Amino acid sequence: DEFKSNLALNPLQNFFTTLRFRKADPHNKAAEYYDTITRFLQIQKHPGQTNPYSRLIQPGSKAFESQPNVVLVICESFSMYKSSMSGNPLNSTPYFNEMCNNGIFFERCFTPTFGTARGVFATLTGIPDVQLSKFSTRNEESVHQRTIINDFDGYEKFYFLGGRSQFNNFKGLFANINGLHVYEEGDYKAANLNVWGISDKNLFMAANDVMATQKKPFFAIIQTADNHRPFDIPEEDKDFERPVIANEELLKYGFENLKEFHAFAYTDYCIKKFMEAAKTKPYFSNTIFVFTGDHGVEGDATAIYPQAWTEQRLSDEHVPLLFYAPSLLAPQKRQEAVSQIDILPTIAGMMQQPYLNTTLGRDLLD
Repeated sequence: DEFKSNLALNPLQNFFTTLRFRKADPHNKAAEYYDTITRFLQIQKHPGQTNPYSRLIQPGSKAFESQPNVVLVICESFSMYKSSMSGNPLNSTPYFNEMCNNGIFFERCFTPTFGTARGVFATLTGIPDVQLSKFSTRNEESVHQRTIINDFDGYEKFYFLGGRSQFNNFKGLFANINGLHVYEEGDYKAANLNVWGISDKNLFMAANDVMATQKKPFFAIIQTADNHRPFDIPEEDKDFERPVIANEELLKYGFENLKEFHAFAYTDYCIKKFMEAAKTKPYFSNTIFVFTGDHGVEGDATAIYPQAWTEQRLSDEHVPLLFYAPSLLAPQKRQEAVSQIDILPTIAGMMQQPYLNTTLGRDLLD
């Protein structure tokens, strides 16, 4: 247990560090920019409303009456400039690139900031966690938030995580989702690969097995972890190809070494295995699959994108965003700048049911 280890190493330091959380920091510029925000989000202000960002959204004419399932995949360090979708000649994600050609793909999606906990918080709550040294998930003053997922009436809700939900207090964040079934380390048959839990492939396979048995519509979230140091790849996946690429080529196109490249390509391999397995199940044809990254990775993107991506560290926050449902959605490639906070409003906008949006996000397809 990481917390107990830290506590045992230095009890006094651990205790005094927590004193920083005694008082919430209320300083923000939300009030100053409220009129600008309401114009952008087209919020109609009503006297006496308790939440100044609330708007009740009615189903649109294009909403699906089939109550489609939703599978939201949050991919670890899924940096756009390292992927095939950016035109990177190392072609690390050929399968996912083909999926993007057959779905609604936003090629300029940015995370509000850097870090897994902040990315997951922004995606699930629709509120950017823009702190530089803290996480909103770890703060009892901010972890309790409303989520649009609770507006999916009649849906079973699942969260699949290869490791432990105690990490960064994801468990506290998950508590915002009513009736959520959490699968984490200890709930799987597969053995742990490393400190992050079971491998991404085994995580996808376990999630697919659970989803295939559902009789009601479901909203499932899968959070991957293998594209993260120590970049381990299971020996059991012998059909995963590991090409040898010269170091100068790797550095030129944004990878620090061959091990990192293989880990990034392994994400593509795992997604392919998952989608191939899902296509054999009845739920597939009525399911909207959404893929995004928790954050990008800082690095040299000058061979792919303008200088600003590297100099201003946009590569830290630039991730793919794909809505994939071959039976439901016609392919589109979109170039406008969008955010993680837009994901849940966009998904909810596809459903034949009203939802309450209290986030800073918007329906990208409206």
